[in-house]
Amino acid sequence: MTKYKSPLLFALCLLPIAAVAGVFLGLYQLDTLSAEAVEELIREAGSVEILVIVGAVQTVLYVLVCGFFGYILADKTGLLIPFGLEKEKVLVTLAVSLVGGAVFSLDHWVFGALIDGIQSANFAALTPSGFIASVLYGGVIEEVLMRLFFMSLVAFAVWKLFFRKHEKESIPEAVFVIANIISALLFAAGHLPATLALFGELTPLILFRCFLLNGGFGMLFGWLYRKCGIIYAMTAHALFHIVSKLIWIIFV
Repeated sequence: MTKYKSPLLFALCLLPIAAVAGVFLGLYQLDTLSAEAVEELIREAGSVEILVIVGAVQTVLYVLVCGFFGYILADKTGLLIPFGLEKEKVLVTLAVSLVGGAVFSLDHWVFGALIDGIQSANFAALTPSGFIASVLYGGVIEEVLMRLFFMSLVAFAVWKLFFRKHEKESIPEAVFVIANIISALLFAAGHLPATLALFGELTPLILFRCFLLNGGFGMLFGWLYRKCGIIYAMTAHALFHIVSKLIWIIFV
């Protein structure tokens, strides 16, 4: 049982963040739905409070499972980098956050000029619930699910299937590149249901935007996870959302 103590403690430490993230994500999603859609959900669930609580419980369960097994998989593949404040890693994280957030903010003006609904959706994301949900759910929960768990799982599978002769310390870099690409593409694909709900259709341009932004930045966070560790990836993703939203608040 001793070998499972660290992954269990890690997952348990994330649960308060997961609960808060789940609550605010639920509130934000309700803000983005039409009045008719909200009424339908309330009829099915019973109340807004139950809807939000169910969402929070789901998030907590996801993080408990993925945090625990992700920690184990990361340790097995050498992706579990102990956290420490290192100047180079801090500077890289800040650069990814500032530059990435600034580039992502251009979505409001570039794709916003081509696709109806983007600018109004960005305004909705500036509400307190939208801001907190993007920072906590996007910055922490998505990194646990997609990088710590799924990217580590893919790396482990690719290693054991194609490079099993290599020891943990000598796993080829190609294994992690493949795992990063696959997890980033899945990360982008995971946004398709919300994208469809937002725009009502999936045109080639909407699909291109979804995979360019989510997939591209997903690979960037995956690279940071590989080079610096999951805590730095979480920090960069959270700051990324803060930077982009502050730009919108100032200039929109």
